[in-house]
Amino acid sequence: MSETEIDFASLLCSRLCHDLLSPVGAMNNGLELLADEHDPEMRRRCMDLLAESAKAAADKLKFFRLAFGAAGGFGAEVDPKEAKLVIEPMVTSSGRTALEWAVPAQMMPKRAVKILLNLVLLANDALVRGGTLSVGAEARSGEQEIVIRASGPKIVMDSAIREALTGQLDPAAVDSRTAAAWMAYMLAVQGGGMLQLAEPDSEHLVIGALIRV
Repeated sequence: MSETEIDFASLLCSRLCHDLLSPVGAMNNGLELLADEHDPEMRRRCMDLLAESAKAAADKLKFFRLAFGAAGGFGAEVDPKEAKLVIEPMVTSSGRTALEWAVPAQMMPKRAVKILLNLVLLANDALVRGGTLSVGAEARSGEQEIVIRASGPKIVMDSAIREALTGQLDPAAVDSRTAAAWMAYMLAVQGGGMLQLAEPDSEHLVIGALIRV
């Protein structure tokens, strides 16, 4: 593994740690409260907090294991139901965002699934006040198309992330914020594919990928 690959893996780890910090911190706070609390009702609330935080941490780990790691086995294809199982809790857990899923049931190339997951991650982050996240995919002869649409009252996507998605970002400038976007772009352009980002407005965002398989 080259130094560049190690550096990029470190950035992905930083993103993972950043996202896990909140639920793990909440579990720590819950345990501290539980140790000092003797009121039955308050202890029940502490246990509820621990359970919610533990589920949130587990959901994030499952998502990132498939998006960044080798989950799904070492085969060339992944069942898209696996992707939906890790996407749905991440998108809908806040109660502010609805998921619309239009992905055929047939197996998808693992590279396409990783692109789909990373694009979902970015689009979900952009829905700062919630909304609707639509995920679609279509397979044609030798090609896989993916479209992610986000709609909500406020959409915010950092310019550096947009540049990473379109390949305009200097590779030396990739950091933990832009690592997922850069990974999606690099995976998409392998073999002559492409990744496109419609110019986002304040309420809509569309990201599309055409993957040569």
